[in-house]
Amino acid sequence: MSTYTLANALVFDGQEFFENPTNIIVADGVITAMGAQSEGTVVDAAGRCVMPGLIDAHFHAYAVALQGLDNELGPLSYSALAGSHRLADALRRGFTTVRDVAGGDLGLARAIEEKLFTSPRYYFTGPAFSQTGGHGDPREAHLDSCFTHGHMCRIVDGCDALRVAVRDAFRTGAHAIKIMTSGGVISLTDPLEIPQYSPEEIRTITSEAARRGSYVCAHAYSVPAIRHSVQNGVRSIEHGNLLNADTAKLMAENDAFLVPTLAAYAAMDSRGEELGLAEVSQQKNRIVLERGQQAVRHALDAGVKVGFGSDLMGELGDEQLHGLALQAAASSVDDVLRSATSVNAQLIGNDSIGQLDAGKIADLLVLDGDPRENLDFLVSEAKNRTVIQAGAASIDGLNLLAGMK
Repeated sequence: MSTYTLANALVFDGQEFFENPTNIIVADGVITAMGAQSEGTVVDAAGRCVMPGLIDAHFHAYAVALQGLDNELGPLSYSALAGSHRLADALRRGFTTVRDVAGGDLGLARAIEEKLFTSPRYYFTGPAFSQTGGHGDPREAHLDSCFTHGHMCRIVDGCDALRVAVRDAFRTGAHAIKIMTSGGVISLTDPLEIPQYSPEEIRTITSEAARRGSYVCAHAYSVPAIRHSVQNGVRSIEHGNLLNADTAKLMAENDAFLVPTLAAYAAMDSRGEELGLAEVSQQKNRIVLERGQQAVRHALDAGVKVGFGSDLMGELGDEQLHGLALQAAASSVDDVLRSATSVNAQLIGNDSIGQLDAGKIADLLVLDGDPRENLDFLVSEAKNRTVIQAGAASIDGLNLLAGMK
């Protein structure tokens, strides 16, 4: 790949916007310099906004349906093929990295690594762990049926069984471990408020992950569930919609991240009924929908590191960019851009992405204008954008790099 310079760019570097137009030099997929100088082919960005590629830290490649056993027990070949399209769509929107926190496997990751299809960088946890009757247990109460393991969730009870399951997840390529520590919206038999897994079970999981040099993320909505998770070593709270100010302080004291997933609740509220979302799930969704943006504000006020996730299932995947708009409304454009770039990179543990600086991988998103002046440049799929992954234009809506070799 030749050396080129994106010249005269409005730069957001993962932390802040630069005051003056800046040149970004890229060689062999890496940013080599930023400033006034230029090297190689000069491509005039003409004041367009250039930022790090976006990171979605709560993605589900295998979520082929909004609810039910299709996600768990349908043909894995179909889930993988459908997932490849969900991943390609995410890259087209500007997400150059995703973290799949309940699903994915070594086969899908290998296909991405071998470039069998176009995809963001891919981190996966494999199936999330759930207690019997917990958020990852898809069975209805009146069904006398067995379920132990699916594509997105698995039931594991007890410290000894969990220890083995964690070790096996890392053996088969998991980036981190996902657990369910509260009830959820689409699960049919568990209240939102009540914590799940015992303290001993959670500590078994977090200690095994720490010894592997990894971490645990937990699905948790309520204050009791969030506290239960953080106090037993969980690093990343997913959703957290019912968070209050005191619990946000506890998260900050324990250096825990919050990954809001606001798009999911708005989408289920507006489209869930037509897609067959169960009435009990619609009721629970209304509870968390009302509190999600307030939770983001509590977290930021307490100094919690707030990331960004989408958590969209089935046909709702096209709401991914809307999640950025909802989170910006709860904070600011600068805050949500940090959340979806540098904060998520820190959460994942990859300091080569999520920032624009010399030595960083050239995962770039080029927008047609300043999102602080018009948020649609960021959140509307109708607006042109160029997606650059490791220096190469993956999705080139503006033809900025057309003709380059």
